[in-house]
Amino acid sequence: MNKSAQMTYAQKYISSSLDVLTRCMEGYCLQSLEKAYIILKRCKDDRRLILFCGNGGSAADASHIATELVCRFERNRAAIKAMSLAVDPQILTAVGNDIDFNKVFSRQLEGLAHRGDALVVLSTSGKSQNCLEAAKAARERGVSVILMTGEGKGGIRDYADVVVEVPSKRTAHIQEVHRVLYHVLCGWLEADSEVVECLS
Repeated sequence: MNKSAQMTYAQKYISSSLDVLTRCMEGYCLQSLEKAYIILKRCKDDRRLILFCGNGGSAADASHIATELVCRFERNRAAIKAMSLAVDPQILTAVGNDIDFNKVFSRQLEGLAHRGDALVVLSTSGKSQNCLEAAKAARERGVSVILMTGEGKGGIRDYADVVVEVPSKRTAHIQEVHRVLYHVLCGWLEADSEVVECLS
């Protein structure tokens, strides 16, 4: 690819990504995000656990947002109880090998989650089987389910209390907008948290 083609591709790609983000902002996306925030704020205020799961890039996002809630987003404040179910290779490989890869998240929910907790599922398709099993297990235990996904029907949506749907079917753009949206959630939750001077 020559330099001219590179610049053309970059401009088209960025323009396409910005279009999705703009449509998300102008549509119902922010309304569903506010509903998700209400659930997560209740968890934070009640010192309940917020769990995250996803596959591939969404697994990285699950770890990213959990880290920012436990540590900090933009300012120092008390830690928020959060963890990703996608980070422990021992558990993931043991469950995947000994039980079923589709159970890698739901099995952890069985051991960690309690009524009043929340599960945030990041799935661009909204149909990942292991995430679907996690959503089912969460609902059985009285755990609220928030799905962050792209355009589609059925699947995990049928088990979610709130669906934050990015208006796109392009995986990369869905993930890009998810990062913006969960940073908004972090900012909202952080604004409601007591600031501390030093956490060391």
